Amino acid sequence: MLKIGLTGGIGSGKSEVSGRLSAKGAVVVDADAIAREVVEPGTPGLARVVAVFGDEVLRPDGSLDRPKLGSIVFADPEKLAALNSIVHPLVGERVAELQAQAPDDAILVYDVPLLVENDLTPMYDVVIVVDASDDVRIRRLAEHRGMSEADAKARIAAQASREKRLAAADVVIDNEGTLDELAARVDEVWQDLRGRAARG
Repeated sequence: MLKIGLTGGIGSGKSEVSGRLSAKGAVVVDADAIAREVVEPGTPGLARVVAVFGDEVLRPDGSLDRPKLGSIVFADPEKLAALNSIVHPLVGERVAELQAQAPDDAILVYDVPLLVENDLTPMYDVVIVVDASDDVRIRRLAEHRGMSEADAKARIAAQASREKRLAAADVVIDNEGTLDELAARVDEVWQDLRGRAARG
């Protein structure tokens, strides 16, 4: 089993790359999706979040108001740490379950936004970083997510610097061009990963 850590700053296009690797046969474990799953209504995770942050982080239907919670934690490092101390262990347990279910010869891709920030690089055989300049990312966040420039800059500032992320990379996927260019680069990377897996 070849374990790949896939990361990239917000707006870099990491999810696009993750989807393309999945289509090629990689087993993708999406940390963001799991982080949402562990705080769904009725879960112990959501109960713990509400115990720490109060009912104001809930929507009227009882689900987590993620934008509201985000506005609280991204402005305060201590509150962000408190949230992470609830969510990260739950995500870790679920990831271990999914890994145990994957075939022995799988190319397992962990889609982890905060891989560098949380010093997780030693857990993976190969670290892939999807890279784009801050300017490109800010523009994408405005166009695709309707985020204000100030909001986008705050999210980027809350993550590792581009330099620190690139320093952790075994493989870099530059994603400032067209989707066709990205597809060609993902093809190259997939062939490389298959070669590494075959060599064991």
